[in-house]
This record gives sequence, C-alpha cells and structure tokens, in this order.
Amino acid sequence: MNWDEVDRAQSEEELRNMKLWLFQENIRLQNERSELESMRDKFIQEKVRFRDEMDALNRRMVLEQKRLREENLFFDKKLAILQDGFRKLEEDRQRLEAERRRIEQSSRNQRERAELPGQGEDIANVLFRSAGNPLALRKRYRDLLKIFHPDNFCGDAELMQYINREFQKRKEE
Repeated sequence: MNWDEVDRAQSEEELRNMKLWLFQENIRLQNERSELESMRDKFIQEKVRFRDEMDALNRRMVLEQKRLREENLFFDKKLAILQDGFRKLEEDRQRLEAERRRIEQSSRNQRERAELPGQGEDIANVLFRSAGNPLALRKRYRDLLKIFHPDNFCGDAELMQYINREFQKRKEE
C-alpha cells in the first residue's frame, strides 16, 4: 500500500477499506510468520533427528569396522594355522616318500640276496654255527625268530624260511 494513496483518500469509506485491507494484511503476515516459525521448528527438529541418525550410523559403522578388523585377524590366524598344517603335511609326505623309497631299496636288496644261490642257506648255517647242543640250538632259534620274524619291522620272510630249514636239519642231527 502506498501512503500517498492514504493521504489522497477522499472519503471515510476509502479509509475504512484501506484500514480493513491493512488489518487483513497484518493477519496474513502474522499467519505466515507463525507458519514460518512452525516450519523453522520442524526444520530444527528434523535437523536434530538427522544428526542423531547420523551419530547412530557412525557408531554402528565404527562397530562394524572393529568387527571386520577382528574377523580379518581371526581369518589370518586360521589361514596361518592351515598353511602350517599343509606345510607339515608336505613334510610328512616327503618323509613317507623317502621311507617308501628306502623300503623299496631294502626289498630289492633282499630279493637280490635271495636270488644268489646258497647265500640264504650259508647265512642260516653261520647263524647256528656256535649252537652245539640241543638246548643252545633251541635258544638260538628263539632269538633268531624274535629278530627275523616277518611280522617285525626288520623281518625277512625268506631268511626266516632258511633259518627254519637249518633249525629242522640240525634238530634231526
């Protein structure tokens, strides 16, 4: 509203109309002010709620990061244990392979000894050489049985057969 117009107003009716308009305008401005204040309050509440939500999310994120670090450490420990286990398994496999080769070599050597004619009989004869009486013969046989029986770790079935034949032969003599 222009104040010059108010000064130029010619009648009371125009002044009343202007006064009514001013009153209505004042009411409208008060309503808008109260709406703006309520919107500002809502905005402040939303801002506080948003800040609280962000704080809660940050706390949750920090906890999740901590949990992930702990899980990673736990996983690394498990991985180290598994790697150590695989390393030990590989060492055991290599040891067993070496033992298998050694046993195969020993078996080949025993077969080669057995293939020589008369060698097993000669060995059995030597083993019983000092057993002159039947009591000494039985004792020597039991001792040889304990050493060369095929169920023993270093047992030899073929040599045991030669020992049995030599024992039977000497027992009959």
